Amino acid sequence: MTPEQIEKRRRIMGRSMALGHCVCNPRKGCPCPLFRERSICECAGERPPAPAGPVRLTEHVRNAGCASKIARTDLRELLAGLPELADPRVVVGAGAGDDAGVIMLDPKTATILTVDVFAPAVDGPYDFGQIAAANSLSDIYAMGGTPQTALSILGFPVHALPVAAGREILRGGVDKMTEAGVSVIGGHSINDEEVKCGFAVLGTAPAGRFVTNSGARPGDALVLTKPLGSGIAAFAAQVGRAGPELLAEVTASMKALNRAPGELMAAHGASAATDVTGFSLLGHLAEIVRNSGVEVEIDFDAVPVFAGVQALARAEVLPGAVERNREAVPADTLDLERLAPAQRAVLFCPETSGGLLVCLPEKRSADFVRELRGRGVAAAAIIGRVTGVRRGGLIRATTQRDTAWSPSTSGSGKQPAASVLAGDQAPDRAAAKAAAEATSCCSPAGTARDTLLPPAAAGAAEAFAAYMGAVGAPGALGLREKKLIALALSVSTRCGPCIKINTAAARQAGAGDAEIAEAAALGMAFGGAPAAMFYNELRG
Repeated sequence: MTPEQIEKRRRIMGRSMALGHCVCNPRKGCPCPLFRERSICECAGERPPAPAGPVRLTEHVRNAGCASKIARTDLRELLAGLPELADPRVVVGAGAGDDAGVIMLDPKTATILTVDVFAPAVDGPYDFGQIAAANSLSDIYAMGGTPQTALSILGFPVHALPVAAGREILRGGVDKMTEAGVSVIGGHSINDEEVKCGFAVLGTAPAGRFVTNSGARPGDALVLTKPLGSGIAAFAAQVGRAGPELLAEVTASMKALNRAPGELMAAHGASAATDVTGFSLLGHLAEIVRNSGVEVEIDFDAVPVFAGVQALARAEVLPGAVERNREAVPADTLDLERLAPAQRAVLFCPETSGGLLVCLPEKRSADFVRELRGRGVAAAAIIGRVTGVRRGGLIRATTQRDTAWSPSTSGSGKQPAASVLAGDQAPDRAAAKAAAEATSCCSPAGTARDTLLPPAAAGAAEAFAAYMGAVGAPGALGLREKKLIALALSVSTRCGPCIKINTAAARQAGAGDAEIAEAAALGMAFGGAPAAMFYNELRG
C-alpha cells in the first residue's frame, strides 16, 4: 500500500472506531469482519481481488429472474390505499394492473411508460443485460406500442464483484436496446447487496391503437409466443440440476425480443394481450379474464414447454415462486382438476422475459401464428380459446397427457424420494438415485449395485441417497461452499472416489484451484498424516 492509501485507511477507520459503527455500514462495528479476516477496508476504497474464473451472477442472488419480484398477494397489500390518479390524460394507470401505463400527452399519440427490474436468471453478465432489456421492452410490445427510448437501472455489489462484470451487464442491455432501435439515454445505479438490472422504457402508439389486458371476447383464440418453464430451469441451475442444453435453450429464448408479435398483433385484430413474466401464465391470464369478464379454456398439451422442464417438474424441482403464484390467483377462478401437479406447476412457473399472450379472433389466429413463425418465433402456438362470458372470470385447463406428467413410481405405490424428508413412505428408486447422483458421490449407483443388495438394504441405501441429495443442495450455504466442505471431508475420511467427484463438482460450481487446495489442506489437517499421505498419493 502507498503512504496515501495507508493514511486514508487510518483516517476513515479512526472515524468508524470513534463512532463504534462502520461509516459505510452502520450495522457493523470497526474493524469489520472483512478487515479482520483479509485486511481490506471497503470504506477506504479497498477491494478484494477479482475472483478467479468467470463471474457466476446467480450465486449472488436468492431468487433468480422474475422470481425475485414481490409476490402478487404482497404487492396488492403494498399498493392498497394509495391515492387514486386524478389526471384526465391518464387512460391506463396503476389501478388497471396492466403491463404499462398510458398517458395522452397529445390527442394523436398514446405515450406508453414502463419500468422493470429483477435479479439475474443466468450467470453470464452480458447475457443478463440482454435479458433485462428484452424483458423491459416486452411491456411496450404487449401494449402494441413501439419503444422509443430507455433509462438503465443497475444494482451491483461493487465490494463483491469486479466492476467489469457490471459494465458487461450494461453493455448487454444497450446492445439489445440497439437491436430494438431504442436509445439508452441515461440511467441510475446503486451499490446493492444483490445484483439487479432493468430499464425504464418509453414507447408510443397511435391513439386508440394500443392493446390492454381487458378486451378479450368470446370467440377469441389464445396465442402464446414463447415456451414456459424458464423459472423452473433457472432454479434448477441454482441447485445444480439443470443441464447445459436446457440452459442454452432458455437463455436464447429469454434474450429474444417480442418485437414480432408486438408489431403483428394489432394488424390481426388483437382484443387483449399481456406479457408472461414473474406472475406466471395463469397469473397474467387471470388478469385478462377478470378484467374482460370471460371464461377461457387452455389445452395444456398445446402449450409450448422447454425440453427438460417436464422431468424437473415431475421431480418437484420447483422454485418457491410457483407456490406464491398459485396462492395469488383466486381458487374460484380456476378449474385445473384435469391436470397433474407437475402440469399445474408449469402454468404457475415464474417466467423471465417470457412470451406474449395474445387474444385475437379465432379465424385470424392461424395466420397470426404462421406469420410469427415466418419471422423466427418458432414456438408460437394456439393454446386455447375464450369460451364465453363470466363475471369475475374463469380459467379451465384440459389435457390428455396427465399420466405422462405424473411423478414416476416403482409400481408399488411408493412416494417420490423427496417425501422421505417429510417423514413419508420409502422413496421411489429412480427418483432417489437421480437426486443423489446430481448432488453427491454417495449414491447406491456409486457403490454396490441394487442387484447385489437384499430388498431391505436397497431401501435403506435409497433413503440415504435421498437424504444426501437434500443436504447437498444449496441452502443457507451455496453450492460451491458445500462442495468445498464435502471435498475437505472426503480428504479427512480418505474416500478416493469422493475426492474425485467432489473436486469436479466444486470446479463446476465455480471454485478455483486455490479454493480447492485450501479445502484439501483443511481435510488433511483434520485427518492427520494418513489423510495427507492418501491425498498426495491420489494426486499422483
